[in-house]
Amino acid sequence: MARLLAIDYGRKRTGIAVSDTMQIIANGLTTVPSHTLIAFLKQYIAKEPVELIIIGLPRQMNYEESESMQYIKPFVKRLQKEIPAIPVEYFDERFTSQMALQTMIDGGVKKIKRQNKALVDEISATIILQGYMESRRMNMR
Repeated sequence: MARLLAIDYGRKRTGIAVSDTMQIIANGLTTVPSHTLIAFLKQYIAKEPVELIIIGLPRQMNYEESESMQYIKPFVKRLQKEIPAIPVEYFDERFTSQMALQTMIDGGVKKIKRQNKALVDEISATIILQGYMESRRMNMR
């Protein structure tokens, strides 16, 4: 089996998470500057098989897309053009940043380290991926 890869896309930084090859566990991979993301993904995919890329879908409380979609949609178009062999899906990312911060607090991460936005982005990508995998398992039942 190939890995699943999740992206928490931001204008400056992007958090990335991947599954294990059995697609059971989500792990944070890294955070990269967003302008280098396509190149990073191409390098990663050359080394590791990836079946699907999941992009965090930012929505407002009323389920409408948030204004950050104006940056995400062009990125996804470029991604699909640059890496056409791997399908891309969106997955609701509401509350992932808050959940990432709470996870850090619950894990005993010191306040100074919790201010590291890159770490928050990576954990957010991990939460997006875990949520995607859980929803897929629920739909298989």
